[in-house]
Amino acid sequence: MFYKALVRPWLFQADPEAAHEQVLNLVASLGRSRIARDAVEGLFMVEDRRLRQTVFGIEFPNPVGLAAGYDKNALGLELWPAFGFGFVEIGSVTAHAQPGTEPPRLFRQVTRHALINRMGFNNDGADAIAARVPLPPHRIPIGINVGKNRDVDLAHAGESYAATLQQLRDRADFFIINVSSPNTPGLRKLQDKEMLDALLAQFHENIPILLKIAPDLTFDQIDDVIALVQKHGIAGIVATNTTIDHPTPPEGGLSGAPLRARATECIRHVWRRTQGKLPIIGVGGVFTAEDTYEKIRAGASLIEVWTGMIYEGPAIVRNINRGLLRLLARDGFGSIAEAVGTE
Repeated sequence: MFYKALVRPWLFQADPEAAHEQVLNLVASLGRSRIARDAVEGLFMVEDRRLRQTVFGIEFPNPVGLAAGYDKNALGLELWPAFGFGFVEIGSVTAHAQPGTEPPRLFRQVTRHALINRMGFNNDGADAIAARVPLPPHRIPIGINVGKNRDVDLAHAGESYAATLQQLRDRADFFIINVSSPNTPGLRKLQDKEMLDALLAQFHENIPILLKIAPDLTFDQIDDVIALVQKHGIAGIVATNTTIDHPTPPEGGLSGAPLRARATECIRHVWRRTQGKLPIIGVGGVFTAEDTYEKIRAGASLIEVWTGMIYEGPAIVRNINRGLLRLLARDGFGSIAEAVGTE
């Protein structure tokens, strides 16, 4: 109530990207204070064994993660666990620092509870970000989302991704390969069958690697992706990235409430096609416990929030986890794992 009544209106008076940077700077500052971390944890943490599960060999304290793009440069790692997140995904990270697309590049669609972004993988680069991520073990799992620099042509994309993974391999609990952002020219072509096959063949790390897909793929295209993921031993799929299926201007990837149904359809399709054998992280339009539960019942073991953080505020994690416990009890499930894929 406090966030929606006072904080959000104040933030929404500013440029979206400037407001986001202010929030990240505050999170980074508070994270350096033990007193602040303890206070935040007292307000937002929800701990319950029913929320815990092991996915692709990693133990998660709860299923709610922070999606890539929110904390690109790993500035808030000290504070995200105190907000109650079960894991955090940083990035997208590229081998070398790059400024991204020219501003303005982040736009609110308030009446739709949505955002449009065309950030273009702006980040500080693998070396700088690696220096901010502590060595494992981490308090909560840390996934690193990897992209390619804008000036790397598609023919050499696999080498670029592999080199970036190598730079960060000692810091991550798992990796996510991002070939689905609409804001790097040509990037989504890497989801084509032949190019994706060559790309995935580059990865030989002894650490879970997931693939993030676009919601704009057809189910036949998703089937091709699944076959290649299974062929190359990829640990799971992140479904989904932002969509370009929206009226323009502005151009860019749409996230938030309008994406919820399509993201859930993609999750459901992957779950059914793989008979539940391929772990899924669900992303897209998650604002409430009901949104989360819908994706879990469709087949997602874990979910992530991004746009929901902007509109609901930091209490979104606490509210989702409390709500999940009520929904599990209502339906007679003893754990999140029991509810996955049971719609």
